Amino acid sequence: MAFQHETVLPKPQNVTRHVDKVGVLICGLLLYAALVPPFVSFRANRIVQGEGRFLLDSMPTSVGYGLIGIIILAAAVALLVANTKVRLATAFAALVALAVAVGLSASSLIPPENTYARVSAASGFWLLLAGLVVLATDAIARLDPKPLTRLILLAVSLLLLSAFLLSGLWKDLSIMKEYQSRSDIFWTEAQRHLQLALGSVFAAMLAGIPLGVLCFKVERIRAAMLNSLNIIQTIPSIALFGLLIAPLGWIGTHVPGASQIGIRGIGAAPAFVALFLYSLLPIVSNTVVGLAGVSPAVRDAARGIGMTGRQSLFKVEFPLALPIILTGIRIVMVQNIGLATIAALIGGGGFGVFVFQGIGQTAMDLVLLGTIPTVILGFAAAILLDALIDSKLLSRGKAT
Repeated sequence: MAFQHETVLPKPQNVTRHVDKVGVLICGLLLYAALVPPFVSFRANRIVQGEGRFLLDSMPTSVGYGLIGIIILAAAVALLVANTKVRLATAFAALVALAVAVGLSASSLIPPENTYARVSAASGFWLLLAGLVVLATDAIARLDPKPLTRLILLAVSLLLLSAFLLSGLWKDLSIMKEYQSRSDIFWTEAQRHLQLALGSVFAAMLAGIPLGVLCFKVERIRAAMLNSLNIIQTIPSIALFGLLIAPLGWIGTHVPGASQIGIRGIGAAPAFVALFLYSLLPIVSNTVVGLAGVSPAVRDAARGIGMTGRQSLFKVEFPLALPIILTGIRIVMVQNIGLATIAALIGGGGFGVFVFQGIGQTAMDLVLLGTIPTVILGFAAAILLDALIDSKLLSRGKAT
C-alpha cells in the first residue's frame, strides 16, 4: 500500500509592523507643523502686525530642507520605531536642529544693520517644539530611568539651553532683544521670583509638617484644620492677594517695626503670605496621609524595643512617611513657582512683571520673557523632587 506524503507548507507570518498609538498623534502633529502653519513671524518694528513666513521661506534653502528631513525622520521614528532609546535620541537631535534653525531664520530675515525689525517664533515652531517634547517625554516615561539618570538628562538639557543662549545664535530673535533691553531688571526679578516661591514653600514646611503631625495625633482638630485650609485653597489667587492688602497695610502702619521688615499693604509681603497659605493644605494633608499609612505593626515593634512615642515618631514613622510628605512639597513647589507670577500685580516683583507689561503693550515676546523661565523652573523643580522621592535614600526608609 503506497503512502502519499503531504507537504505541509508553513503558515504565512504576520509581518505587519506595529504602529505606535502615541506616535500617530506625534507624527501627525510634526508633519502638520512643518508644512502648514508659518514657522516665524516677521515685523518691521516692535509695534506693527507680524507677517507669517513659512519654514522654507524663512531660512536658507539647504537649512530648510535639512530641517524638514529631520522632522520627517522624527515623525517616522515616532510612528514605527518601538526602541525607546532611539526615540529619545531622535527627539533630542531634532530639538537641537530646531533650535539652530530658528536662530538662522531670524538672522537671515533681518536686514543688516536694521535694529528695528523683529522675528518671533510663530505657531509652526511652537507646534514642532511641542511634538518633539512629547516624543522625548514619552520615551523617558517608557524608559523609567533611575533618579540619577533623570538628573543627568535635566543637566544636559539645561547645558544645551545655556550653550545656545551664550553662543549668540538666537541674538536676532525678538525675545532676546527684549531680554537685552532689560537684562539688569531680568535677573533682579528672577531673584525676587525665587525668593517668593522658595521662601513661601520653606515657611509652609516649617509650619505645615508640625500641623500635620498634630492633626494626625489629635483627631478632633483634624477635620476643622483641613476644612479651613480647603476654604483658603478655593479663594482665587488674585482675590486672596487683594484681601491681604488691607490687614497687612494696617499692620505695617500701626505695629512698630513692621514696615522696617517689609510688611506693608502692597509689595512682596501680601504675595508671600498668600503663597504661604496656599502651600499649607498639600503639606498638612500629605503629612497626615503619610503618617496614617505607617503600619500599626511597625509602631508596635518600635514600642516593643523600648522607644518612646517621640522616638517612634522621629526615628520610625516620619522616615516612612517622608516620600508622601515630599510629594506634597513637590506639588507646592511647582504651584508656587507658577503663582508667584501674579505677585507683580500688587508690586511683589518676579517674572510676572514682564508678563503683565507684555500684556499691556500687546508684546507677546515680552510675555514669553516672563513665561518661559517660569515654566523651566517648574519643570526643573518637579524633576529634582521626583528624583529625590524615588532615590535609594528614601527607598531604604521604605524598606525599614
